[in-house]
Amino acid sequence: MARLVKSSAPLFVFLVLYTLLVSEVSGNGGRMVGGRAKVNDVKNNKEIQELGRFSVKEFNNHRSTYGKGGEVGELMFSEVVEAQTQVVSGLKYYLKIEVTTQSEEKLVFDSVLVVKPWLRSKELLSFEPSIGLRVRK
Repeated sequence: MARLVKSSAPLFVFLVLYTLLVSEVSGNGGRMVGGRAKVNDVKNNKEIQELGRFSVKEFNNHRSTYGKGGEVGELMFSEVVEAQTQVVSGLKYYLKIEVTTQSEEKLVFDSVLVVKPWLRSKELLSFEPSIGLRVRK
């Protein structure tokens, strides 16, 4: 029995080291491949803020196609307050965008868009009010 335990130790060490090596080589920082990743420092990230502006502009241009979001009228972009990315065929962005309505009410909307840099394309997939999120005036 002691011999069996002693001979299993190198195998255990090898498996642990192999697992650590594979997770580091994948370069995903411990995240699941294809999973969402939080974007840090959203308020100072010019690319994310620009994607938020793009989302609001697209929404305003095509309000009738976005379901519930179209009922609020034209919106003015304030800022992106939260963002996540996901690697798909391109980059999918999940944004929480603070906007101001024509009646000066501040609301938060959820926006999903896909960016394919090699095609120079941005596509707004959805733009809807965040459930239960209103911003104080």
